[in-house]
Amino acid sequence: MLQEHEPGTPAEGAEPTATRRTADEAESSRASRGWWDRNADEYQEEHGAFLGDDRFIWGPEGLDEAEAGLLGPVEALKGRDVLEVGAGAAQCARWLAAQGARPVALDLSHRQLRHARRIDAEAAAGGGDGAGERAGVALVQADATALPFRDGSFDLACSAYGAVPFVAEPVRVMREVRRVLRPGGRWVFSVTHPIRWAFPDEPGPEGLSVAGSYFDRTPYVEQDESGRAVYVEHHRTLGDRVRDVVAGGFRLVDLIEPEWPAWNHQEWGGWSPLRGNLIPGTAIFVCERG
Repeated sequence: MLQEHEPGTPAEGAEPTATRRTADEAESSRASRGWWDRNADEYQEEHGAFLGDDRFIWGPEGLDEAEAGLLGPVEALKGRDVLEVGAGAAQCARWLAAQGARPVALDLSHRQLRHARRIDAEAAAGGGDGAGERAGVALVQADATALPFRDGSFDLACSAYGAVPFVAEPVRVMREVRRVLRPGGRWVFSVTHPIRWAFPDEPGPEGLSVAGSYFDRTPYVEQDESGRAVYVEHHRTLGDRVRDVVAGGFRLVDLIEPEWPAWNHQEWGGWSPLRGNLIPGTAIFVCERG
């Protein structure tokens, strides 16, 4: 579930003010659930065409799992049990189902999952070749730090900008994902590249000058007039993310920093061709359960 904005950009038309302050697990979870429930409609309307109904992309650069194969060869997905964490409208899970996998799409936001069900219903009503495979993705509303599944339920797990950046204790997510994976299972997740936190969230030249410390791990928070957080995102350095993976019981297999492709002319918040050709915008961690 790609987030709408990088740190530093309040939701359009919103009154909350942006700040950097601490935010614990409970506050972060409450803020994320509320933000995505309020903004799901606008998010899907604005980005739905780029995301597609059954397309698996890892970030605004447009790296497609059909070509990248980070979860393994496409032909090997058939019959695999796959968990998508922070699935949004389940576009990635729907693509996995079309490859013959058995995905479960999990998200904290009820409104995002309503959009997933809407897309499923539209696909079923539309008929045509492949309509049956695109419909009926299994949906679960839950927090990624407390997955409601038995140990060893899945062969693979994935997350495209979902959950990991929004939790105060990401190791809890790693450990939960490890718990529900079978031995040797692969866990692949993408987040905003940590270096982006040192730059202003602007797609033009003004977004190319360092404005803050890369090492400042203070969360980015949007809060209302009463000081209540309505959006929280947590910064971790690249080294922090690697240590989180290892502390969660995984082996880091690869770290992908997608380059901006020539065909992609869109701007998505602070992501743009200008910035994408100069500094990385996404980091993808390919991990395996020990």
